[in-house]
Amino acid sequence: MLADALLRSVAGASALLRVTGANAPNSQSEVGLVATTFSDVVVSPVVMRRVRPTWESDGQPQWEMFVSATSIEAQVSALDFGSAQALLAATLAITVGGQDYLIESMTANEAFGQVYLYRLLVREARPQAV
Repeated sequence: MLADALLRSVAGASALLRVTGANAPNSQSEVGLVATTFSDVVVSPVVMRRVRPTWESDGQPQWEMFVSATSIEAQVSALDFGSAQALLAATLAITVGGQDYLIESMTANEAFGQVYLYRLLVREARPQAV
C-alpha cells in the first residue's frame, strides 16, 4: 500500500495492457483458423521515467516503468494467470498516454518476502513497414 501511495503522489497514471487470451489447444487454433482473442487490462498507478541516454540500444530511447504490485496481482487473479510473470509475458503492448511500448525486461522489488513494485524496461513501439 505504501508503494501505491508513493506512485500516486508522484502523479501516477494508468496503463493499458494488451494481453493475449488463451485459445483451446486444438488443431484449428494451431493452423490459425480460430482468431486469437485480446483483452485490454487497466493497471494503476504507473510511473515512467526515461533511462539515461547512454543506455539506449539501437538508437531507440528506453523507459523504465514502475507498476503497482497490487494492481498487477489483482489482474493476475481476475484473468486466471499463474503469476505476474505469466501475465507480463502474455502482454503484447502497454499503452500509456496514447503511446505504445514493448516490454524488454521485468524485475520485481520485494520487501520482507512480499513484492511491492514491478519495474519494467520498455521501449517505444515503432510502426514497421510491411
